Amino acid sequence: MVNSILPLVVKDACVKKRGFQIVGPLNMQLSGEGCSIVIGPNGSGKTTFLRLMHGLEKASTGLVKWNGRRPDIYARQSFVFQTPVVMRRSVHENIAYPLIIRGVKRRTALLEAEKWVTDVGLGSSAEKDANVLSGGEKQKLAIARALITKPDILFLDEPSTNLDGASTHDIEKLILKARDDGTRIVMATHDFGQARRLSTEIFFMYHGTIHEHAKNGDFFAGPKTKEAQAFIRGDILL
Repeated sequence: MVNSILPLVVKDACVKKRGFQIVGPLNMQLSGEGCSIVIGPNGSGKTTFLRLMHGLEKASTGLVKWNGRRPDIYARQSFVFQTPVVMRRSVHENIAYPLIIRGVKRRTALLEAEKWVTDVGLGSSAEKDANVLSGGEKQKLAIARALITKPDILFLDEPSTNLDGASTHDIEKLILKARDDGTRIVMATHDFGQARRLSTEIFFMYHGTIHEHAKNGDFFAGPKTKEAQAFIRGDILL
């Protein structure tokens, strides 16, 4: 049995661009099961934090260390962007693509993708060009494509932004099922209700740092810092 690429250890990690520090220093460890939700005001560094953990951003200083070798680390995690990326091919082929590039035979990959097409409610659109889908449908496709490889960890950057209630509900069901099936979830959101519903723990980002870290119930019952308290109230943080 292959060991998990977790835990992930982030130690004194900073991201700098054009001489300016965007986030950091960041210190945290991610292991076990559950759903970590990253919240914070716009510009606080949520997306950069996710990208740093995933590997799309490199630490200028400090350490981001997974439990495994680099090829395994990249192969066993997935990232879903706020604006879903779809390729110029059918919904069915979009979802099969991660398996095909990993060397799975095309017929086998398409058969597996067929199950996911049905599971995420896109069965009637399976052979449509993915670009004609609605925003909510594209996000379902992106999540199915991210999960078809059964990743150890899934990163999601505000996956339900600008979606209606029904689409958001469907997206959350997919996330919860993935969590219950053993995929570790790390997700940024601006939606307090969503954070309450999905999280097992909260990372509150402020000015590029993890300003507060707590279990769901503890955080929403009473944040420890005045900045987190103000954010929960809806105040503007400078």
